[in-house]
Amino acid sequence: MPELPNLIDMLKMGVHFGHKQSKRYPKMDPYIFTVRNNIHIINLEKTLPMLAEALDFVKTTARNGGTFLFVGTKKQASDCVARIAQSVSQSYVTNRWLGGTLTNFLIISKMIKKYKKLKNEESTGENLKYTKREQLELNREKEELEFLIGGISEMVKLPDVLILVDPKKDDTALREARRKGIPVVSLCDTNVNPELITYPIPANDDAVKSIELILNLLAQSIIEGKTESLKEAPAVVNENQSGTQEKPLDDSPKAVF
Repeated sequence: MPELPNLIDMLKMGVHFGHKQSKRYPKMDPYIFTVRNNIHIINLEKTLPMLAEALDFVKTTARNGGTFLFVGTKKQASDCVARIAQSVSQSYVTNRWLGGTLTNFLIISKMIKKYKKLKNEESTGENLKYTKREQLELNREKEELEFLIGGISEMVKLPDVLILVDPKKDDTALREARRKGIPVVSLCDTNVNPELITYPIPANDDAVKSIELILNLLAQSIIEGKTESLKEAPAVVNENQSGTQEKPLDDSPKAVF
């Protein structure tokens, strides 16, 4: 598990800032320290152990070969979500959550197949066999698919874990994950219900630095888990099919009678 940030670093990143009092979700009360200027202040001493638990879970999942889907469609999160997800070779959604991404993955898979076909035709020049009008229509279709599913074009199965930035903004993604029994790791600001999240992390989900801090730690956990998985891979033993070690060939000269 990556080294946890200290409270000073988290304060500098604005992780402690919640929402206005009027937007408080009652079940977030245990994680609120105080109120300043009508803004809730998150208790970072409670954030740290919950962050550690989430990181440990993510690392274990990665070590076991699990896959992750990062989701953050709010403006201040989209760029860092895409960058961080790509850095660990995981799928992501940053533009708009397409309804049925998890609950109707068969249809999504067909869209991914279509998108890859259009990209391949463009890269190989195969699309030149079409008229200019047809090429224009196909290009528009490719761009639309790229907007919708570009970040999940390599997702061949449902993810093992959903990583959310804002479960209120992307509530459809959260509902679909819960319906499919997919664990959810998410930042939880003071305006959301933490009981809907498998591994909630009380933190500011509006500040870019806060989002980057949490997501980078999750990404480091994925890397560590994958690295440990490679180290734990059993060494290949030169054995025959019966399970016994093969004997070296005897090259010594034989007597001739």
